[in-house]
Amino acid sequence: MDKRYAVILAAGQGTRMKSSLYKVLHPVCGKPMVQHVLDQVTQLNLSEVVTIVGHGAEKVKSELGNMTKYALQSEQLGTAHAVMQAASFLEDKEGTTIVICGDTPLITAETMSALLAHHQETKAKATILTAKADEPTGYGRIVRNQEGKVEKIVEHKDASETERAITEINTGTYCFDNKELFKALNNVSNDNVQGEYYLPDVIEILKNEGQMVSAYLTSSFEETLGVNDRIALSQAEKTMKQRINNEHMKNGVTIIDPNNTYISIGAKIGRDTTIYPGTMIIGDTVIGEDCLIGPNTEIKNCKIDHATTIRQSVAHDSEIGSKVAIGPFAHIRPLSQISDDVKIGNFVEVKKSTMGKGSKASHLSYIGDAEVGSDVNLGCGSITVNYDGKNKFLTKIEDGAFIGCNSNLIAPVTVGKGAYVAAGSTVTNDVPENALSVARARQVNKENYVDRLNHKNS
Repeated sequence: MDKRYAVILAAGQGTRMKSSLYKVLHPVCGKPMVQHVLDQVTQLNLSEVVTIVGHGAEKVKSELGNMTKYALQSEQLGTAHAVMQAASFLEDKEGTTIVICGDTPLITAETMSALLAHHQETKAKATILTAKADEPTGYGRIVRNQEGKVEKIVEHKDASETERAITEINTGTYCFDNKELFKALNNVSNDNVQGEYYLPDVIEILKNEGQMVSAYLTSSFEETLGVNDRIALSQAEKTMKQRINNEHMKNGVTIIDPNNTYISIGAKIGRDTTIYPGTMIIGDTVIGEDCLIGPNTEIKNCKIDHATTIRQSVAHDSEIGSKVAIGPFAHIRPLSQISDDVKIGNFVEVKKSTMGKGSKASHLSYIGDAEVGSDVNLGCGSITVNYDGKNKFLTKIEDGAFIGCNSNLIAPVTVGKGAYVAAGSTVTNDVPENALSVARARQVNKENYVDRLNHKNS
């Protein structure tokens, strides 16, 4: 088998996006469009991948890293001109080159592999990836002869009424004999209204030389969607979301309402986990088996073990153990570590803290910059007061401690193993192991005070 290469076109500014963000970096299900393309391309085991960058080149390089080589198209003069920028890497090499746009995030490695196979089988010098479009307006049409061979590509604006009735369209993805591609690129003219060098002109040049040009018709039009504006971006998002959700369901995850569930492409979910509507699972989240997630829950970059329930809550950048119950209306902020069998109830916020096995904060508590041991009970309204206006300090609550309702633990402070803190206390000093800390004024009852007060005001 001959060597294979890829050129990814990612130099366009994307003015129709009306955005300060470079077009191919707009995310689809949590990953930039061009990253989707590169991830699929790299599954083809190619010898070399060259990405053509222009506007926002450094940001694209930062995103894609060393998975590809880069060529700069400093001035955008059309798609043929863009491919020409890869000449220093590829032009003298034998083999086949696939050219694909960086704004086609839905295309799959399977479709590109089928295109390459068709190109090889037909012994073509160029092969066009085509699709059938229900509404082909605006696309270049594939004109075939009676034998089914490609005659030409005609742009919509140049097409006759008969040609406009054709529903087979050019997707903008191609395979070429590499040497023939760069030879033909030298002959592409910019004698057109836009003054640009167009890649489809290579097809015409090869045809005029008597070279074989073929087309591979993919059954999936949606894969070929090019994202040029926010409307197309939303369509790509919808399709990718459906694709991701279907894959999870095939793998044994129950998604109650797939249309109302968002899972980014990097997430992993174990079987027999149930996802309820309104849930967003973002980033590199890993969720174990037999979990219940949602409804209306946001999880980002978390690792969650088996049989955990998270309801109507938010959890970011944290590790959560097995058989944990979180929510409703809890907030797990970054750098928290929640051990097995922990309960975090409604309106509890945990930030940069650890909670040992079996500990509970059932309601209305703030746990920040704290080390909470095992089997600790944090009563309603308990707060670790971690900030003095300039610095954050650590609170330690050791195994088996009991913190009464409405207690303030002023950090840095340690509550010893098995100790009790009485309700309503403000603790400023360490509490010894197995001690009872009462840090509040002694109750005073003034008999008949209300009667005297009412007499005074009469």
